[in-house]
Amino acid sequence: MIKLALPKGRLLRKTASLLQKADWRLDEYHSDMGFYRPCSEKYTDVRIRVFHEKDIPIQIATGNYELGICCLDWIEELMAKHPRSGLVKVKDLMYGDGCLYIASALPMSGNAHRYSPVRIVGEYPNLAEAYALRNRFSRFSIFPLWGAAEVYPPENADMVLLSARSEDELAQAGMVPLSCELEFSAYLIANRDSLESKKLDKVINSLIEVLPEARDIKLAVKAGPDKVPLRASSSAGSRKDLVRLALPDGHQQPPTVEFLNKAGIRLDDYPSAMNNRRPEINIDGVLVKVIRPQDMPLQVANGNFDLAITGRDWLTEHLCQFPSSPVRELLDLQFSRVRLVAVVSRELAVEDTGGLSRYLSGNGSSLRVASEYVNLADRYARENHLGHYRIIPTWGATEAFLPDDADLLIENTETGRTIARHNLKIIDTLFVSTACLIGNKAVTYRSAKGKRIKSLVERMRQVVGDN
Repeated sequence: MIKLALPKGRLLRKTASLLQKADWRLDEYHSDMGFYRPCSEKYTDVRIRVFHEKDIPIQIATGNYELGICCLDWIEELMAKHPRSGLVKVKDLMYGDGCLYIASALPMSGNAHRYSPVRIVGEYPNLAEAYALRNRFSRFSIFPLWGAAEVYPPENADMVLLSARSEDELAQAGMVPLSCELEFSAYLIANRDSLESKKLDKVINSLIEVLPEARDIKLAVKAGPDKVPLRASSSAGSRKDLVRLALPDGHQQPPTVEFLNKAGIRLDDYPSAMNNRRPEINIDGVLVKVIRPQDMPLQVANGNFDLAITGRDWLTEHLCQFPSSPVRELLDLQFSRVRLVAVVSRELAVEDTGGLSRYLSGNGSSLRVASEYVNLADRYARENHLGHYRIIPTWGATEAFLPDDADLLIENTETGRTIARHNLKIIDTLFVSTACLIGNKAVTYRSAKGKRIKSLVERMRQVVGDN
C-alpha cells in the first residue's frame, strides 16, 4: 500500500486537474468537498488522504506518508529547521506559483535601523529567523502567526515574511516589498526511505508524464541588511492614548458585527469584500485591525493590542502554554458557542476517556493525539493519565487524521454533525467556548487610554447584561 497526501485549499483545484490528466479517476476530490479520503479507480493500491497543505511536509518527513503534494514554501519552512529530515523534492509540478516576500508597510531607508531591534512576523518563523541571521541583524524578534501578517506593520511589526503571487498583490495589501526570498510552486515530494525501499515509480511517473516541459525554481537575490524599514514614528498607531482593538476574521465576523452594533459600535467595511483588515470605527481614538483569533491572546500579551474579541478556546490554549501571561478575560460575549471535545473513531470500542485509558493500558500502545490546540491536547492527555502519548500539531482538516494517523483528536464542534459524518464519535467534552473580550492585566483605567478602554468594555457589558 502506497500512502499519498493531497492538499486542500489553494492547490486543490489544480491538483485535481493534474490527477484527472493522469487518468487517476478520483472520487470526491474537488473544491466543494468536506471529504478527506478520496479513492482512485485506477490506482487501487494507493491510500489517499487530504490535509491542510502545511501538514503535508511533516507527514512525509516523518514517514507517515510516502508521497505528497504541496508548495515549496512549506517545504523550505520545514527544511530551515530540519535540514536532515527524510523529505525529498521529487519534481516541480509547475502550478501554484508564488513568492515569499520580505515586506514592510513603509519604504526602506538605508541602514538607519541596522542595529535597532527588528520585529518580524509571519507564518514562516523558521525562514524568518534564517533571513535575520543571514542578514546579520544584531537584534531581532520573530513572532509566529496563523495568518493576516500584512496587517501588522507598521504599528506591530517592522517586517513581514508572507506569500503573494506578485508585487501588485502586495501593494493592494498596503505592503512594500523589500526582497523576494523564494519563488515557489507545487512540488511532488517523497519520503527518502520509502523512495529507496518501495516501488513508487508507477505513481510518480503517472504524474510526471502529463507535465509540460520542466523548469527550475530559483531563489531570488536576497536583500542586504541595509534594507530595513523605518519605524512608524508619527503614525496614528504610535499615539500613547490610542486604543488598539483586534477583531476576528473568518466565520466569526457576522456575529461580531451583530454584537457590536447592539453596543452602538459601528464599523465601515467589516466584513470586507476586498479583504480590508483596517476597518474604520465610529469611536475616536480607537484603531481596529482584523487578525486571526488564534493569534490574539499572544498579541495582547505582547502589548500589540489592548482589547481583542477571540474565542475562550484560544485564550485557554494560550494560558496552558503561558500560565503567567498578563492576558485575562474581561467579558463573556455569549455568542459563537462551540464545544471542545475529545474524538475517536466510531470503530474504537470505547465510550469515554476512562475506557480509552483502559484500552491503551490493555494494548500497551502509545497514544497519538492530533489537534490545533497543542497545549490543551497535552494537558488533557496528561491529566487523564493516558499513558505514553505523542502530540501531532495540525493546521486544520483534523478529521483526516483518524483513524490511520492519530488515535484521538481534540477538536471544536458546534453541532457534532461534521464529526459524525466522518465516522467519528465524541467521548468527552473538555469545556464550552464562547466569544470573549480579552485585555491585559497591566492596563490602568486612570489614564486617557484606560478611560477609553473602560468605556468600550462598559458598552459591551451592557449588551451582555441585556441578553
